[in-house]
Amino acid sequence: MAFHHVRFPLDIALGARGGPERRTEVATLAGGGERRNGRWAHSRRRYNAGYGIKSRADMQAVLAFFEERRGRLHGFLWRDGLDFSSGGATPTALDQAVGVGDGKRTVFPLTKRYGAAFDPYLRPIAKPVAGTVRVALEGEEVSTGWTIDVTTGELGFAVPPGAGVAVTAGFLFDVPVRFDTDRLDIELNGFDGAEAPNIPLVEILP
Repeated sequence: MAFHHVRFPLDIALGARGGPERRTEVATLAGGGERRNGRWAHSRRRYNAGYGIKSRADMQAVLAFFEERRGRLHGFLWRDGLDFSSGGATPTALDQAVGVGDGKRTVFPLTKRYGAAFDPYLRPIAKPVAGTVRVALEGEEVSTGWTIDVTTGELGFAVPPGAGVAVTAGFLFDVPVRFDTDRLDIELNGFDGAEAPNIPLVEILP
């Protein structure tokens, strides 16, 4: 298997459905109370691309994409139309705190924070979009001295940020996914119509 660094057709993806999934075990006690245990440290996103298909041309594009990925075998990039930015529509270098320098560390994985101070969730971002990443040290944007690996989401510095220096970043990102089926069930419903109601995708976690 491999990961193909190519994005699913964007116009079709924007019409799809899906979102994050968690795995929580809930045990009901004899007295009616509950004990809950979260089995996954990170949420996993699932999507159905079938809802985004509007024409036979869309279906042909998905068919070609599916065949090239060999069904479930190879992963690819997916644009979540609701959640694809570190902040607003245009990222800023101050959007997300990704670490604090110690004078030795040179690599800082990108993350996105969800929630407030009570119990925020830090989501690893492994597939930032090339050319969209912006970086700041202690609130001052820097355009040189760093690189970003768009295959892992790791931000690397040529010179380690000094002790106590806040490292922040902004970026657009895609979700690494794969098809969650080896079969497409396609219906031709008109001269220019085609649909496949169920084309499930699932996020590939690190």
